[in-house]
Amino acid sequence: MTALLRYHTALLLRSQRWLAPVVLYAAFLAVGVQGGQPVLDSLAYAAAALLPVGAWLVRICVTNEPPAARDCAAAAGGARRAHLACLLTAFLAAAVLGTAAVVAVAVMSDAASTDHQTAVARGPAAGAGLLAMLVSALLGTAVGALTSRPLLRSPGRAVPALLFGVLIALVTAGSPARVALTELVSGSRDGVVPVPVGAFVGALAAAVLAAGVACGVASRRG
Repeated sequence: MTALLRYHTALLLRSQRWLAPVVLYAAFLAVGVQGGQPVLDSLAYAAAALLPVGAWLVRICVTNEPPAARDCAAAAGGARRAHLACLLTAFLAAAVLGTAAVVAVAVMSDAASTDHQTAVARGPAAGAGLLAMLVSALLGTAVGALTSRPLLRSPGRAVPALLFGVLIALVTAGSPARVALTELVSGSRDGVVPVPVGAFVGALAAAVLAAGVACGVASRRG
């Protein structure tokens, strides 16, 4: 598995296809996060923007290989493990990107509530933001896994399904992403740092389930 992760990480970096989602994410942050804004509100915005990026990275990773190379990787490590390595590579890339965003946002934002009347501890706020980022990265991975090869092979179906899945994950009541973002925004309004552990557990369960379905199909279809 370690060798497969290294292989897919190198493939992702050398393909330079990661540039588009990373640049788009940086542009979202540049537009939506300004110095002096409440830290929890800014972290909520950054976490929300990470979810589609995570799904996009999954699509990149699972379509990066030529069919012949994919067959070789599947023969060497098994189709299930090869596909899981793709998903893990995408998740780790999104998690690294989200962690960098948390550091940047926590440093440049105002450690205060929405009305700037109540102090908010910067360290705990960054921890809450990191949990929200992981929620978005996990749900983005889940959406990408369910809307990409081998479940959906045609880009004409996969891309609209991915966009719809991202929208549903962000706006549906009870979605771990919406719960985590709502907790951050509410915490900013009240001047209290939330700990969205429940949302993280839900997102982890969703990602594990989606990865299991996608890897199971990959082991049968290739």
